[in-house]
Amino acid sequence: MIDIATEIASFNTGREPERLAMKYQLMRTSPFVFLRGTCHLFYHRLPHGSVLEAAPPVWICGDLHLENFGSYKADNGLVYFDMNDFDEACLAPSLFELIRLLTSVLVGAADLHVSRAEALALCHTAVDAYAAALSVGKARWIEEETSQGMVRDLFDALRKSSRVDLLNRRTELKGKKRVLRVDGKKALPVSDKARAEVTAFMDEFASHQDSPEFYRVIDVARRIAGTGSLGVDRYVMLVEGKGSPDGNYLLDLKQALPSSVSPRVKTKQPGWGTEAERVVAIQRRSQAVSQAFLHAVAFRQQPYVLRSLQPSEDRVALSDWDGKLPRLEAVVNNMAELSAWAQLRSGGRQGSAIADELIAFGCRKDWQMPLVELAVQCEAQVIDDWKAYCAAYDSGAFGTLGAAAKTQKA
Repeated sequence: MIDIATEIASFNTGREPERLAMKYQLMRTSPFVFLRGTCHLFYHRLPHGSVLEAAPPVWICGDLHLENFGSYKADNGLVYFDMNDFDEACLAPSLFELIRLLTSVLVGAADLHVSRAEALALCHTAVDAYAAALSVGKARWIEEETSQGMVRDLFDALRKSSRVDLLNRRTELKGKKRVLRVDGKKALPVSDKARAEVTAFMDEFASHQDSPEFYRVIDVARRIAGTGSLGVDRYVMLVEGKGSPDGNYLLDLKQALPSSVSPRVKTKQPGWGTEAERVVAIQRRSQAVSQAFLHAVAFRQQPYVLRSLQPSEDRVALSDWDGKLPRLEAVVNNMAELSAWAQLRSGGRQGSAIADELIAFGCRKDWQMPLVELAVQCEAQVIDDWKAYCAAYDSGAFGTLGAAAKTQKA
């Protein structure tokens, strides 16, 4: 029997209190947000001996859900739509990835105003799309020319936007110089000590790059992003880029922690130099083209991942499906296909299944229905866990915010 409050508090021990409090508060809002914030708990709850463990071993991002996809600018200058978070990445049976995506569809149905029947239909079509993509055996990708529906809408919006628009949303102009907008929503102030440490780190990093002046730090703030990783040490940096003020760039520096998925699988994991090397290596082999500025680095003698900032505005607005299920179905199918393509692309690396094995698995028909049935079980477990979490949160088990919520509710 798991004590939800103890399990969650124990997992988040050591995280920065201010952003951790934000995480706890967000997780109280809905089962879907709770699911996003408790990847460790989800995999801890998966039943042993299920259909999952018979699937071939592949590289997974580890935290596949509806909000873990978005557009990003790659190091070749083009924009792609793909999985965008590899913090939990590891070697695992392929269906460990898909079960979390299906569960997120079921748990997120209420937030998306999708009926039960529609959510189940989305799960079945996603499974079909994943199996079909595997059976073809060729890794593809999604860019503007190959996008459709709501993903195409995202690309259309991005085409009308620019990097300057992103800078204007995230920074303020003071004369001819930009500074980060510290609004408590996307960014928090940073101490003088941390600012100096980040700046010194970037100066050292820049000294080994072809254009060191590009990485000259103009401003630093603590970044607020995601749900599961809130509280992890993370910074947004405004750097000189191609020249101030409109040529500036935004970079993300985030501490890399151990995968919470790998202890829950029987698959033997390869040795990694650092957790950041694990994250970056799996992201590079899974995405068609790597995200810009992606590096595994050491900061404060700890592993961190450095990359271009990927704003939340670059995600598909799933709520805009306008009551037309085929629009939502196309996006969810794309997500399932992207998972399959990543597994094919990274196949045969350090113990992962080769393409022939994945093709054969995609052609099998014995795992699809059991997988959807398991997703329904997982959905029920997530909702039960969320209710237990809400009770603990409202009783003050997670600090003053919990007590305040209970008082306000009363």
